[in-house]
Amino acid sequence: MYAILGPSGCGKTTLLSLMGGLDSPSNGQILYDGQDIEKMGLSAHRKNNIAFIFQSYNLIDYLTPKENVALTSKLPPLPVLERVGLTDEESKRNVLKLSGGQQQRVAIARALALHPDILCFDEPTSALDPELTGEVLKVIRSLADQHTTMIIVTHEMAFARDVADHILFMDGGIIVEEGTPTELFENTQNERTKAFLSRFSQNN
Repeated sequence: MYAILGPSGCGKTTLLSLMGGLDSPSNGQILYDGQDIEKMGLSAHRKNNIAFIFQSYNLIDYLTPKENVALTSKLPPLPVLERVGLTDEESKRNVLKLSGGQQQRVAIARALALHPDILCFDEPTSALDPELTGEVLKVIRSLADQHTTMIIVTHEMAFARDVADHILFMDGGIIVEEGTPTELFENTQNERTKAFLSRFSQNN
């Protein structure tokens, strides 16, 4: 799992959107498996390689979880919903009757049903309270344990430190440092990264 960290407005979501084919770069190329994603077609890249989970759940609110997942899956939706911790009974409710954490887990299940090479998460817990945040992070942690390839933009520092394999730190639209969690959290060489992470250390 790759985690992208940095202060608000530093370009984390923009970078994720470019990698996922939601936006086009003004200069340069974005290569996926050695191919320019613009030449392969951004829509084809999104359809065949990438699935997104956003801050807002982007569910169809008059459908059930099963029906939302069935829109993207040719397989029965219940197994993938169970994979993210939803019961058969919960999967039959209207999504608006679910908690925020449950709705975000439905969004993750819908993305998994696409069988993407990479799951992209854009601040998936930013709209949730601490208890519901824990529910969603538990699911993401289990996916990491299953070696699912993921890129996550997050402000959950402890989670990134404990679960990510590689961390990128951004500031001012630039990746200023990258490395393993140990390298960034314990041996960072960049002064801007040090200043940002010191606030996290003071709160833990």
